[in-house]
Amino acid sequence: MYVLFFLLWVIFNGKFTLEIAIFGLVIAAALLWFCCRFVDYSLEKEKKIYGKIFKFLGYVILLVKEILLANKTVMHLILTQKEEVQPMLVKFRCSLKTPGGRAFLANAVTLTPGTITAALEGDELTVHCLDESLAEGLRDSAFEHRLSELEK
Repeated sequence: MYVLFFLLWVIFNGKFTLEIAIFGLVIAAALLWFCCRFVDYSLEKEKKIYGKIFKFLGYVILLVKEILLANKTVMHLILTQKEEVQPMLVKFRCSLKTPGGRAFLANAVTLTPGTITAALEGDELTVHCLDESLAEGLRDSAFEHRLSELEK
């Protein structure tokens, strides 16, 4: 946060001189002290956030990978006319504890082609799947495991 305050000071001044840098260091320190004292901010909380950034990036990479795999499956369903599509509704419970985690799971399911979260009530999700092959990985999914790591 200290570095961010200092960088904002330099950017808002529009130029970088020794005088601006010294004032920026002092003002950034004063702002950091103010935030720690009155805004319930601590360096320990910041360390926890930095630790979760890499886990969140892993979740985003997993989401992109699953979107690409589901795209391939949906394209196969559309382009091959031999198979008959069998849409279905799937209800399952997730083990995520926070409402935000469950919302992230519901959004990940909706972003994946061929599946749409129809309802999220408590810890139960109702998902419409374009075909039963897309419903296979919903229960106990990798999304749920990654999000439970982020909840800790």
